[in-house]
Amino acid sequence: MINIRQSLRANTETTDINMTPLIDMVFILLIFFMVTTSFVKETGIDVQRPAASTATLKEKGNIFIGISSDGYIFLERKQIDIRSVRAHIERCIADDPESGIIIVADKISHTGIVIQVMDQCRLAGAKNVSIAASKSENKK
Repeated sequence: MINIRQSLRANTETTDINMTPLIDMVFILLIFFMVTTSFVKETGIDVQRPAASTATLKEKGNIFIGISSDGYIFLERKQIDIRSVRAHIERCIADDPESGIIIVADKISHTGIVIQVMDQCRLAGAKNVSIAASKSENKK
């Protein structure tokens, strides 16, 4: 005959779910996504880009410098002076040496200011300086 009291006493062990591996896995995923995320610094202004039929898409370009039609220079959504462009670019390159610089100039901005900004970027040690343009349809 089966003794019910004895069988109930034998199964008094409770099973617990160990949450430690789950929490470890969540933290590992969080660290993975933080490390692989690319942070893009925008210029802070909207410009009318000039059109070019030879424009190509750049995959890597993390530092954007905006030049408005009035000649104002923007970096990381802040207006900066032409004399401080070099120092700002040196700081950005120190953070990420592999990043390229893209100058987003309005199509009616002065060429002299664009050249000065390019010169300051190269003096700061930037190896990859590009000018943003829209791809246009080549009509013959």
